[in-house]
Amino acid sequence: MSRFKRGGKIDSRAGFRTEVSSSPIPNGLLKAARKSGQLNLSARGLTEVPLNVWRLNLDTPEEANQNLAFGADDRWWEQTDLTKLIISSNKLETLSENVKLLPALVVLDVHDNQLTTLPKELGELEQLQRLVISHNKLTELPAELWGLTTLRSLHLQQNQLQQLPEEIGQLVNLDEIDLSNNQFTGVPDGLGNLTKLVKLNLSHNKLKSLSPAIRNMKNLRMLDCTHNQLESVPPVLAQMESLELLYLRHNKLRLLPELPQCKTLKELHVGNNQIVGIEAEYLKHLSALSVLELRDNKLTALPDEVTLLEGLERLDLANNDLSSLPCTLGNLPKLKSVSLEGNPLRGIRRDLIAKGTGELLKYLRSRIKEEPGDSAEQPQTAMTLPSQARVDVHSIKTLKALNYSEKQEAVIPDDVFDAVGGGPVASVNFSKNQLTSVPPRLLELKDTVSDINLGFNKLTSITVEFCSLKHLSHIDLRNNFITELPSEMEGLAKLRSIILSFNRFKAFPDFLYKITALETILISNNQVNGIDPARLKMLDKLSTLDLQNNDIMQVPPELGNCTSLRALMLDGNPFRNPRAAIVAKGTDAIMEYLRSRIPT
Repeated sequence: MSRFKRGGKIDSRAGFRTEVSSSPIPNGLLKAARKSGQLNLSARGLTEVPLNVWRLNLDTPEEANQNLAFGADDRWWEQTDLTKLIISSNKLETLSENVKLLPALVVLDVHDNQLTTLPKELGELEQLQRLVISHNKLTELPAELWGLTTLRSLHLQQNQLQQLPEEIGQLVNLDEIDLSNNQFTGVPDGLGNLTKLVKLNLSHNKLKSLSPAIRNMKNLRMLDCTHNQLESVPPVLAQMESLELLYLRHNKLRLLPELPQCKTLKELHVGNNQIVGIEAEYLKHLSALSVLELRDNKLTALPDEVTLLEGLERLDLANNDLSSLPCTLGNLPKLKSVSLEGNPLRGIRRDLIAKGTGELLKYLRSRIKEEPGDSAEQPQTAMTLPSQARVDVHSIKTLKALNYSEKQEAVIPDDVFDAVGGGPVASVNFSKNQLTSVPPRLLELKDTVSDINLGFNKLTSITVEFCSLKHLSHIDLRNNFITELPSEMEGLAKLRSIILSFNRFKAFPDFLYKITALETILISNNQVNGIDPARLKMLDKLSTLDLQNNDIMQVPPELGNCTSLRALMLDGNPFRNPRAAIVAKGTDAIMEYLRSRIPT
């Protein structure tokens, strides 16, 4: 019978072509793999791995059946065993037991698939050193896995694992293991047997404590416990002499860990916790520290001993409750970056902070030089008025700062304003007195003043005339008896931060919704009963909102749409949702919860 069908199209090359069965893996790729010992099949849409891949080193290659002369590069009988196989980013739901047919594998990467189980035959890969099975749907692991004692790198992140067996301690040659983004509530003591471990990632789990057995990890350089539920860290952590990077962000720590033997620690990240203070003694041991990240905590003060961190290059203090900084901070020789946004700082002008770290440190150094000389420049003589002796005239002239705080006086003496002498004043501090009203002569400074502190007085109201201070960028009215503020304050268009904590507000001041420059609003410990999330969203620069200890019965889910918020404090309100456990996790968890409750 003719090989040409009637009416069919004749292929002139048909007699010289060898029929090849279709395969998702090009033959040329397999041929190259025999020579190099490496095969990359990532992102090919595979639902299963073809059998000829598993039998790559067993079957005679197809080209051996062809009547061809072999050059030096085509000697299939001189093939190399496959040592590296990458089948990541496919659609695999299972991994074939035929993986055992590649016993020479050193690297196996199957991350980003749909695997729910692993074959026990994986334990027969006795030369395997690197196993990447992250970003799958694994809920358990085969017991045979723990027999792969040659493993040096194990990536299990982004799965659904809830526990690890003690047998994990048999992987004694591991130098890195990534267990992040699972559902671990604890880790076994056997983990402490991994004495060669250099990197340990436990982030994004549900850990409430760390095993004391980590003391045995004498070579550990990086420990990441970000996004867990740690309220403290075991004292043995302080014995890890090789530790260089420690990440403890987004936990429930109330104190900075004491790390007396961590002489090599270079970076300490403890942001988004509940740290209220730093023991000065703890800082003395961290001589090698170059990065200290303390943002989004509840710090009220920074100890002078921070200046012992002579290697410090970056200091992040954003979104705390710092009212001042130690002047000696300016002497740190390597400090290049200081983040301070979201703090109610007094005595340091906002425009100076905006100029960057260099100008800030220069200013702090200038204060060090001035402090010893202040008394010499303001000698008490017969020609000096008593009230003037209590006013730092030098500070007014050089720093544009008028400070008459902690005098417990009911009225600011005229001599204090007279000392200004018509010069520009940017910062005014009349806190901790007995003022019952805003000093009228404050309006004399309206052309230059940008920062006013009237906290810790007995103010019951603020006059409309106060609203003529159009250059104000920071107002501190905490710890007074104020129940409301004049609506005319919406005209303070340059206002970036306002502190109204510990007053008697029953409603969120309406004018605050209208000042688009606002970055920080602190109104804790009042009687505020609610907020308008739709209007709050219009404040696209607002990063810190403190509503703690008010009378908020319901948190509107739409508050989750205020994406500019980096610090949202809601503790101490009588609402039921979000639950206390979610609130305790911090701003990210609260915002995520609220967004999930927004009606669609």
